[in-house]
Amino acid sequence: MKSGPECVVHAASDVGRIRSENQDAWFADASQGLFLVADGMGGMTAGGVAAKAAVEIIPRMLFDGLAALKMKTECAVSAAMRSAVAGFSSALYERSKRDPRLEGTGTTVVLALVQGRSAFIANLGDSRAYLFKGGLRQLTEDHSLAAVLQRLGKITPEQAALHPGRNTLTRFAGMEGKAEVDVKLVHLKGPCRLLLCSDGLTGMLSDERIEAVLAFEKDGEAACRRLVEESNEAGGKDNVTVMVADLRRSG
Repeated sequence: MKSGPECVVHAASDVGRIRSENQDAWFADASQGLFLVADGMGGMTAGGVAAKAAVEIIPRMLFDGLAALKMKTECAVSAAMRSAVAGFSSALYERSKRDPRLEGTGTTVVLALVQGRSAFIANLGDSRAYLFKGGLRQLTEDHSLAAVLQRLGKITPEQAALHPGRNTLTRFAGMEGKAEVDVKLVHLKGPCRLLLCSDGLTGMLSDERIEAVLAFEKDGEAACRRLVEESNEAGGKDNVTVMVADLRRSG
């Protein structure tokens, strides 16, 4: 558990029932309001290297970028988040070109920066951020082939969940070329919860089930533990990482 003046955050991560190594990673600094989950991709241990690098480097790049701002306007903070994540993506790609052991490596990234009554959500890949306040609302869009087809109306959400392209990422950190990072601003009102997770959770549990667990488990640590346990009980086909940040502000 990590806590700050405005929130308490808990996280849980597990290798799952199929994989031999956990290539997920997470970072939380409640005092700065920054939370991040990464899901590594690549053969052998390369994915784990990429995810670990993401949670070590992106926060540092972001904090440096924010410190350099003369005014922390919404546009400026959003731009700083895009720059940090895209900059990391480019650096990871260049590193993979120099090191044959990292060829083809990459990682998803989803992060939340809470500033006052605003939360800036950034992502690359299919790790997700949700807001829970009475009900569950997905804040990110998956960058996968299946998700693109669904947004174009070519397939239904039910078909997307089973589509072979659901694991084919169209954007991720470490990709060739400039990564286009999605950033969304969410205005917060009253106490609420942010959930960040890898697809090891959403691939095993429906949004309805995730919502039910968050509604039932008032304690963040218990909620994380329960979600990981249920994802494993449902098959545990991938590493699973869950982070719950309980935002205690009012207004």
